[in-house]
Amino acid sequence: MFAYKKLNVYQKSLEWVLSIYSLVNKFPDVEKYALSSQVRRAAVSVPSNIAEGMSRSSAKEIAHFLEISYGSLMEVQSQIEIANLLKYITHEDLKTIEPKTEEVAKMLSGLRKSKSLS
Repeated sequence: MFAYKKLNVYQKSLEWVLSIYSLVNKFPDVEKYALSSQVRRAAVSVPSNIAEGMSRSSAKEIAHFLEISYGSLMEVQSQIEIANLLKYITHEDLKTIEPKTEEVAKMLSGLRKSKSLS
């Protein structure tokens, strides 16, 4: 088994991606190649960069990829807020995903700090 698969943050980020995909499925068809696509790409970037970072040998490189992952997480959060303003998703949808995003963010921050101190 690859080491990154054992990380709780990786597992939580996969669950989070599934939640994001469910939200994006509510977007109108007109957004298929615009906001929907952008949200999906950024969401998939979160666990992808965790996996890539954990394959690196130096703490600096690991921390760099974890920072990219965190940035993608914040990008998706922003895009989901925009989707709410555009009425693509409900306020309840937004409030449901925010705690999941916060949980992944806290876990990523903790891992990032631990790797930059190594």
